[in-house]
Amino acid sequence: MATIAEKDLRHLLHPFTSIADHQASGPHMFERAEGIHVYDADGNQYIDAMAGLWCSNIGYGRKEMAEAVASQIEKMSYYHSFMAVGNEPAAELGAKLAEVMPGNINRFFYCNSGSEANDSFVKLVRFYNNVRGLPKKKKFIGRVGGYHGVTVAAASLSSLPHLHAHFDVPSEGFIHVRKPHYYHEAEESQSEEEFTASLAGDLEETIAREGADTIAAFIAEPVMGAGGVIPPPKGYFDAIVPILREHDILFIADEVVCGFGRLGTWSGSEYFNMQPDLMTLAKGLTSGYVPMSACGISDEIYEVLHEKSGDSGPFGHGYTYSAHPVSAAAGVKNLEIIERENLVGNAAEVGAYLQAQLAEKVAPHPLVGEHRGIGMIAGIELVKNRETKEPFDLTLGITKRMYKHMLTRGLICRPIMNMLAFSPPLILTKDDVDTIVAKFADALDALAEELDHDGIWQP
Repeated sequence: MATIAEKDLRHLLHPFTSIADHQASGPHMFERAEGIHVYDADGNQYIDAMAGLWCSNIGYGRKEMAEAVASQIEKMSYYHSFMAVGNEPAAELGAKLAEVMPGNINRFFYCNSGSEANDSFVKLVRFYNNVRGLPKKKKFIGRVGGYHGVTVAAASLSSLPHLHAHFDVPSEGFIHVRKPHYYHEAEESQSEEEFTASLAGDLEETIAREGADTIAAFIAEPVMGAGGVIPPPKGYFDAIVPILREHDILFIADEVVCGFGRLGTWSGSEYFNMQPDLMTLAKGLTSGYVPMSACGISDEIYEVLHEKSGDSGPFGHGYTYSAHPVSAAAGVKNLEIIERENLVGNAAEVGAYLQAQLAEKVAPHPLVGEHRGIGMIAGIELVKNRETKEPFDLTLGITKRMYKHMLTRGLICRPIMNMLAFSPPLILTKDDVDTIVAKFADALDALAEELDHDGIWQP
């Protein structure tokens, strides 16, 4: 009889995985999780300093989450939300989201993933401009390094090479402006404020070149996640948002990673004191217990859709599982736990401690070029030369090597190009931080010894 690992090899296609490497090495099978820990099939325990994929905000194995889901399954396991059909958990979740998200984000359309939500926004924004009588206003501006999902439209909004290569994306009508990464993108003599001004100028030039009457929306993560954990330079959104307003370009805040406490605030928009027109919500919405996402829509946009609905007819978009009652029940209970346990406040306090410990005990290492982050999200970028910022050749797989050293020490962080990402559950304690940082620092020393031995790098 085939083992579970053999069944995986024979029958599954894994996301963001080399098919050849997977067939050669096999899967790393995980079978249970509790709190901040995950356990593999061999019984090894790991601190999951990535909260899965940036999403297990309340930690793993919460009994009351299981009870909330089970109770809803028994009461009503599924019903659709087409043609004005509603259910109690979805309505309660919408009311709670309106309470914790920025002031004028009060309407929500439910999907199943962040990718679907951003894909839905592409259609909704085009619909919005069509009913306003602006049929030319269809283009979207994203940023180099931005990640907004993997559907054709969402991957087009994104700008990461492996999302585009071989997939014939981005599609027509998607434009990308410069990555807001001060460490790598700024000129040597530029201050952060000067770099921000240059990015704002780049946006204005792009709008002028394309024509403001053709551009529908600009999308940005408050802090870039999969693009390398990149907080914006000083004053970035204060400079960018007024340009969008001037040209009647909608601002979509992709809060899939930053939302629900990650930065020590309910949303990244709150942290940066900005008011988006649209918000993409997922991941921390249910802490990954069940799939769910939401498109947050401002009152101003909703009123246009409402006013024009008599002429435009039904909004011809939706999913079989939109407003799924079981997912919504999980969302309601998840937000209740976040609020009751003040996990947003904990993310601010313990997150500040995490950043301080990384700055003190990891950032000075000769392999580290930059430590960056806010609250409970951080990145450590490894470089070949700290003085020149020379990167390692990506074909060397430096961070994959680091990942193996971390695994042997019972720690999981995510390798992304030449950096390691931290995004732990928001239940993290300061003692947990000490353990994570000690394991990471030890793994970094082991990596340095290995690279020195292999002649790849010398301290």
